[in-house]
Amino acid sequence: MVMGKNEKYKPLPSYLSIGPSSIEGVGIIANDDIPKDVNIGITHIYDPNFQHDLIRTPLGGFINHSTSPNCKLIDDDDYKKLITIKKIELGEELTITYSLYKPS
Repeated sequence: MVMGKNEKYKPLPSYLSIGPSSIEGVGIIANDDIPKDVNIGITHIYDPNFQHDLIRTPLGGFINHSTSPNCKLIDDDDYKKLITIKKIELGEELTITYSLYKPS
């Protein structure tokens, strides 16, 4: 899909925002209820020229870790996408269990 001349780039869907997190600084917050099994969007794009071979999108850059996550990452050929694994309520933070990197 090509953006029209008057369309603005939106780094997050309108039902999400970046806001204060009780986990770590800021996080991705639901502006509306989000059902289970929703494809939220792309979090990482594979590129061998970047650290860990991945470019993080705004969605991937601000999602925080939880041992009881409400989302999961799914690998695709060229990217990782975020899928809800349970219903997320208005004001709730979206979370995943980190498994992309091994801290050094």
